[in-house]
Amino acid sequence: MQYRTSATLIQTFVRASACAMMLFGNLAIVSPILAEEAPAAGGEAAAVVKHEHTLMDRFVEGGWVMYPITLCSVALIWLTVDLWMRTGFKKMAPEAQVSQVQDLFRAGDYVGAYQFCKNSNSAYCDVARVALSFVGDGEDAVENALFTELNKVNSTITTRINYLSVIGVCTPMIGLTGTVTGMMSAFATLGTSGVGDPSKLSGAIGEVLIATASGLFIAVPAFMFFYFLRNRLQVSMSGLQEVIGALFRKMPYSHLKDAHVGEEEFFAALPNWVNGGEAAAA
Repeated sequence: MQYRTSATLIQTFVRASACAMMLFGNLAIVSPILAEEAPAAGGEAAAVVKHEHTLMDRFVEGGWVMYPITLCSVALIWLTVDLWMRTGFKKMAPEAQVSQVQDLFRAGDYVGAYQFCKNSNSAYCDVARVALSFVGDGEDAVENALFTELNKVNSTITTRINYLSVIGVCTPMIGLTGTVTGMMSAFATLGTSGVGDPSKLSGAIGEVLIATASGLFIAVPAFMFFYFLRNRLQVSMSGLQEVIGALFRKMPYSHLKDAHVGEEEFFAALPNWVNGGEAAAA
């Protein structure tokens, strides 16, 4: 009985040893395979990481809509820089010009002030020049001239600022057009090639996403600069109106009655029948 038990234990040990040897042998075979596959997978991942899209690649993937969007971006930069300079109060009313005109007003040299404003280039000098040309017609005529010229300056710059709003509205529409054309291309590719050629389908979808993103990328700053420059213009126009109003306070209109300070030509004359009647009476 004891002999049978010992034999049974020996057989069990032999079988366990054989199983262990088989297991280690399989691991030894599988380990080199895994070791070879791991660098390959790592190499593929590294290759994927190293492949980066440049700006030109994105531009080409965006399709034809990237050309008008690029033009809109150039116009956005140019308008922003130009309007930033135009809407500044120091640009509209330079301190040197304001001081010079004030000195000429203090000296009573209104003709000299008109000539100085005519030869200077600023909104302040333009408004002062037009108002000076009406001083011989009275206070109401000067105030109407000031109001008209200030509105002219404001409307001229506001029109240029509104172009930023146009860019902000049009660029998403251009991007949406690229989205529609890209989706049409994607569905056409899906209908002809099916899902067996994912590269063509992904290219069309990339055109859709890049076109939409590019339009929004231009539209957002366009609206931001539109509101910012519009508020900046309002502040500058208020300051310009204040400076011009102070210039014409206490104007001696009684001494300037029928005076012709400017160089504008008058076209209105006496009615021809008055001259004819005087000639007939003579």
